[in-house]
Amino acid sequence: MALAICTWLWGSSKYTPIYVERLHRGLRKHIRQPFRFLLMAERDRDMPILSEGIERHAIKDPGLLLTPGCFARLRMFDTGWQKNRGLDGTIVCLDLDIVITGQLDQLFEAKEFRVLGGANSVNPCPYNNSIFMFQAGTNEDLWADFSLETVQKIKYYKFPDDQGWFWHKRPYAGTWRVGSQSGIYAFRKPGWPIGDRLPSNARLVVFPGHRDPAQFTHLDWVKNNWSSL
Repeated sequence: MALAICTWLWGSSKYTPIYVERLHRGLRKHIRQPFRFLLMAERDRDMPILSEGIERHAIKDPGLLLTPGCFARLRMFDTGWQKNRGLDGTIVCLDLDIVITGQLDQLFEAKEFRVLGGANSVNPCPYNNSIFMFQAGTNEDLWADFSLETVQKIKYYKFPDDQGWFWHKRPYAGTWRVGSQSGIYAFRKPGWPIGDRLPSNARLVVFPGHRDPAQFTHLDWVKNNWSSL
C-alpha cells in the first residue's frame, strides 16, 4: 500500500512540464517512504520524456476542464478510477506550484480526509485545495454526488470550485492549519510572516492565487528548493 501523490496539468496555462519535474524532485528529496507519483494530463498533450518515476495518466473527464473550478480532480474519489490505477492506500493531491522545503512523511500519517485550512485571504471558503489527502475507498460521495448543476447551488466566491464542494460536503473536515503547527505555509497569505523570509519550520509552501514560484526565484529558498532542482 504505497503512498500515491497525484498532480494535475491541463490547458495552456502558466504551468509547463518543468513544474512536474521540480515537484517530483522535491518529493524524492523530502519523502523517506516509498511513493508513486502520478501526473494527470490531457490525453493529447504533447509532453517531453518525463523522468523515471513519473507516471502519466490521461484525465478521464476532459469536459470538466472547460469549466473553472478544478472539478476534474474530483474523479480521484471514484473507487473505479482508483482500482484502475492500482491505488489502495493514502492518496495525496498536490498543486504543481508547490515548493517543498522540509520532510513531508509526518504530514501524511493521518488516515482521515484532510485538506489545507486557513490559507484563503478573501475567499470565505475555509479550505484551500493546494493540498488534500484521503484514503482509497473512502469519501466516494464527493464524486458520486457531484454534478455541474449541483455545484451551482453551493456557497462560492467568484465561481464554484472543488474546495467549495468540499466545504459543502465536509463542513467539519480535518485540516492542516497553515502555520507553525503543520509547517505548511501559503506564500503572502494568512499565516505567512511579514516579509519573504522562509519560516524556519516550513515543510511546504503553497502559492494560491496569481502568485507563482517562478516569479520569486531571486529568493534563496525558492532557488534552492525549486528553480535549481
